[in-house]
Amino acid sequence: MVSKIELNKRQEQILEIVKKHGPITGEHIAEMLQLTRATLRPDLAILTMAGFLDARPRVGYFYTGKNRTQLLGESIKKMKVKDFQSLPVVVKDRVSVYDAICTMFLEDVGTLFVVDDASLLAGVVSRKDLLRASIGNQDLNKIPVNIIMTRMPNIAMCRKEDSLYEIAKLLIEKQIDAVPVVKEKGDGYEVIGRVTKTNITKAFVSLLDGE
Repeated sequence: MVSKIELNKRQEQILEIVKKHGPITGEHIAEMLQLTRATLRPDLAILTMAGFLDARPRVGYFYTGKNRTQLLGESIKKMKVKDFQSLPVVVKDRVSVYDAICTMFLEDVGTLFVVDDASLLAGVVSRKDLLRASIGNQDLNKIPVNIIMTRMPNIAMCRKEDSLYEIAKLLIEKQIDAVPVVKEKGDGYEVIGRVTKTNITKAFVSLLDGE
């Protein structure tokens, strides 16, 4: 994973040498800088791991031609849902709207995933859904959550191997706060996680912090 790297003067010199003379061996780089190969080894490792340089056996180092922005973009696109997903908060499809509201506040989440008797995904309930149901003089204890939820197949969802970047775009496109992470189970989907805007924000912050 590429982190936000500030190159030191020697690393910048190495990059310039490789740009002009690459492919070039570590020994030749060391000679041009009048240093030992051992002294340069940590710098070459950093530049290679960060993606600025690539290395091939018996050929040497060469410049990838990518700037920091390109390398950061590539790293973002490699981030997977499984590495940043949270535990899902689920309710049964027959619980009342009142109980769903209580669960949402107690769990401090903005989206609940609704499951049927087989524990398979049946719907999704958002803050907006619960707020809309609360307007008026209805008895929220008597309204089951399955009356107000978004039902299958109109649910945006993802798998753990999906790109976090693609899920971020999905949240923006659908104007939603979260999607369930699912896996196929029989004729439906089991909810195994969730991805929220907060998860994505934390992922991007961790990338820039180099975690």
